[in-house]
Amino acid sequence: MTGDWLAAVPALIAAVAVLFGPGFAMGAGLRLRGLALWALAPVLSVALIAGLAFVYGLVRIPWSLGSILGGTAAVVVLAWLAGLLLGPRVPRPPRDVRWTRLLAGGLVVGALLTAARFLIYLHDPAAISMTNDAVFHLNAVRYVLETGSASSLHISGVVGGSGFYPAAWHGIASTVVLITGASIPVAANMVSLVIAAGVWTLGIAWFARSITGAPSATGALAASLSASLPVFPMLMFQWGVLYSYALALALVPAAAALIIDAPRWFAGRGPVRGTARTAALLAVLVVAAAGALALSQPAVLLTWGILVITWFSWWAISTAVASSGRRRMLLLVAVGGAWAVFVTVWILLTRSTSGSHWPPFRGKLEAVLDVVLNGQVLLPVMAGVSILMLVGLVVSVRRPPLRWLATAWVVSGSLYVVSAGIGNPFLRRWLLGAWYADPYRIAAAGAVVVVPLAAIGLAVIATWAAQAISARRGETAARFGAAWAIVAVAALGVILLIAAPMLQLRGVTDREIDTESRYATDEYLSPDERVLLERLDEHVPPGERVIGNPSTGMGFAYMLSAADVFPRTWAAPRTDPWRMIEQSLRQAGSDPAVCEALAAYGSPTYVLDFGLGEDSPGRYELPGMTGFEGKRGFELVDEQGDASLWRITACAP
Repeated sequence: MTGDWLAAVPALIAAVAVLFGPGFAMGAGLRLRGLALWALAPVLSVALIAGLAFVYGLVRIPWSLGSILGGTAAVVVLAWLAGLLLGPRVPRPPRDVRWTRLLAGGLVVGALLTAARFLIYLHDPAAISMTNDAVFHLNAVRYVLETGSASSLHISGVVGGSGFYPAAWHGIASTVVLITGASIPVAANMVSLVIAAGVWTLGIAWFARSITGAPSATGALAASLSASLPVFPMLMFQWGVLYSYALALALVPAAAALIIDAPRWFAGRGPVRGTARTAALLAVLVVAAAGALALSQPAVLLTWGILVITWFSWWAISTAVASSGRRRMLLLVAVGGAWAVFVTVWILLTRSTSGSHWPPFRGKLEAVLDVVLNGQVLLPVMAGVSILMLVGLVVSVRRPPLRWLATAWVVSGSLYVVSAGIGNPFLRRWLLGAWYADPYRIAAAGAVVVVPLAAIGLAVIATWAAQAISARRGETAARFGAAWAIVAVAALGVILLIAAPMLQLRGVTDREIDTESRYATDEYLSPDERVLLERLDEHVPPGERVIGNPSTGMGFAYMLSAADVFPRTWAAPRTDPWRMIEQSLRQAGSDPAVCEALAAYGSPTYVLDFGLGEDSPGRYELPGMTGFEGKRGFELVDEQGDASLWRITACAP
């Protein structure tokens, strides 16, 4: 096992390089520095990778290591040339190294606790999430490698579809494979680790610091608390598995901090001098952030929008009240225009999905308590974080510059209450349609607000405690209290990891709790089945198609072996030919209609028998696609345990 983890280190290094390297180089060229540079680096990297893939798909440039490096180099050079136009970087103001050390300590604690939680759940660097969505996402990475296109306009071709599907995550994972030659599961897991422990932790630290200003202990405390909520980032690697949504949501804090810091940048505390240059730099960064989110998971644009529109409304109205004449009118018009854009985007994203798929599962009061106690989607109540959050809420309400954060908490919490406890079809369709009314996704988005609020609460408590037990006052007390608070968070985090190393997912519809990690279970794809799939290309000639019951995990065959497998996702087709196949395939030797049905799907010449399947959400029992032994028209080719591969001879010309 240790050897497996050591072998995965190159993929981990590559994942860090892909998610941080291009963006760091671009950001440095654009005069960014410090925490803003590190937090925005993944935003810029994702925008670059996904943008290159989109453009390459349009002009038919193959997605390869050479084209990626070439395109990255060209964009980085452009960023540095743009930096020259922006002028010299504004000199960094004198800084107290003690604040920097405090921030570094919080980042280390948050990253290590998040990584530990993720690695314990993962258990093996090559483990596959035994979930429905994993079949599509991992196969899509194989599709990128085979077709040479990671474009969001082409990625749905893996399942025979067309049109837009956000492919930023697939472009990043495929790049890691191209750099290292790692297997797709290893690449996917290492990218997930970097998203959870790196992208999220840095982003939430900058977001929290931008809310309260620097120097401040809030950013360091938010970083240390970044692993404290089970709803994010861990839930998104359990439920689904929602790789794309996890990436997009991890980018939101930095994207929001960019907007919230804008007034300070215009006031001369940004990286460049001058209103016009600052506006130009912010415009470029905001467009890049919007592109990164849209090409990762468009629904997260609404999460970002809630934060931005709430902050902007409070800031603009408070500024307008203190202004007069033309300035006041311009600010009020800007607020109205911003809301018009926000509502339009909300409607467009809601209409672009298939609507509400999830029913309510809680009473209204229960759903409200879930939000207050941070026990969404039936997860254990987070009492400690909730107390800190409530203190942060009180502080935010009492301090006018922070009231927007309390408002954002109410909005995000209300979305969860509707998803969990209100069944009105109109509300669920038009308010929650962008998330399919999925309470897991909506609960995860709440972490972006809860962690900063908890950090504000912890900062107040820690400062009060430091003043109560010592003669320290002001910044000295804040630093002293925050330092010991980070130590306490680290200690409690380690204790919780020992006491409850794995928080299992709970089903909101069946009320069942997972008995083990979804990366360790063999209920979907058993070890024998995986071994058989990994050597599938030894028995199936190129150009030959393999069919099977997608509910058994056989859909992973394309990702594991590159064989032409159908279906390549968990969902079976809903057509008359497929109904014939799923019920009667094993009768192909005596029923010519079966061969006619097979012809509708490319006349597959092999079939995988992984058993009957199962009757659960997104999975099916298909009696015609198992039990081929002794049946006329089928010839055994390979087997491993109870898993087997058969040649379909009944339909041979």
